[in-house]
Amino acid sequence: MTLHAPLIIDVAGLSLSDADRQRLAHPLVGGVILFGRNWRDREQLAALCTEIKAVRDDLLIAVDHEGGRVQRFRTGGFTHLPPMAAFGALWLDGDATGAGAMQAMDAATAAGYVLGAELRACGVDLTFAPVLDLDHGGSSVIGDRAFGRDPRVVGLLAQALAHGLRQSGMANCGKHFPGHGFVQGDTHHEIPRDPRSLKAILADDAQPYAWLSASLSAVMPAHVIYPKVDSRPAGFSARWLQDMLRARLGFTGAVFSDDLGMAAARQIEGRPVSFGEAALAALDAGCDMVLLCNQSVVDGGLPIDEAIEALSRAVVQGGWRPSPASDERRRALLPDARAIAWDELMVNARYMHALTLLP
Repeated sequence: MTLHAPLIIDVAGLSLSDADRQRLAHPLVGGVILFGRNWRDREQLAALCTEIKAVRDDLLIAVDHEGGRVQRFRTGGFTHLPPMAAFGALWLDGDATGAGAMQAMDAATAAGYVLGAELRACGVDLTFAPVLDLDHGGSSVIGDRAFGRDPRVVGLLAQALAHGLRQSGMANCGKHFPGHGFVQGDTHHEIPRDPRSLKAILADDAQPYAWLSASLSAVMPAHVIYPKVDSRPAGFSARWLQDMLRARLGFTGAVFSDDLGMAAARQIEGRPVSFGEAALAALDAGCDMVLLCNQSVVDGGLPIDEAIEALSRAVVQGGWRPSPASDERRRALLPDARAIAWDELMVNARYMHALTLLP
């Protein structure tokens, strides 16, 4: 049993290499995030997940699989889920009786169940969904990934989707706190800045987090700077993660950093940082886990090895103190119920009904 395993890393291919196994066995590594390159078919994905669990059964297997544009697995029988904006449109298409809203919530629950059940049938533990960002109309990064512009609609539809995930036995992760939808910049390539005041953000984009503080299993902060609140991106900011998310909004679940490989995470307050420095900064700010994505294919995975070494050195030298509470929150995300096997799922009454509800 690990004291605190905060690193969520990726693997290069369709099966584990010896280097992958060595990294996954390290006590500071707590999980794997999968990508499209890790997919050939359902049988191969299930075998890969089994390989990962054979290294350590407490490793968390996660993926960005939202529906719409962000869906890693699209063949082999996986349902092509609509973008979240489709559920918001279904809500708005209703009349004054509220029937459209109720239909949209039922459909979002169905989508969550389909999404979670299909992933779990292949051995995946967690998807980084739902998106809680508001669609302000100017962000191509968010756009139709958002349920809509109204935080009330977003909050209720996100809760419905999270309920569907729970029905499948899967936890959830709301993102990107406190809101990514207002800025136009892409954090993969730059550090966007949101000029609004703390009061304005809390009253609008961050509202779903306040309303869902008891519903969300995990939260992922944005690599966005809100200069009127802090000079650091939210994922490196104790002001956002500890003072706002934890203390003010009352969130008690797990906090993941967004990908530390993004350009927006490669410098802090104008200073370039290594992956190890970025990981330590995110953990010190209040993240329980940090994501290091797409680095197994860079120099044979050297960036992952360097991050593991930097974190190990920080533990030995007293520069970072592991948190057993953080690891408890990581372990709480592991499914505790049996997954329905794929062939059984295909004739499952709840699953088949859920498919009929999708817009």
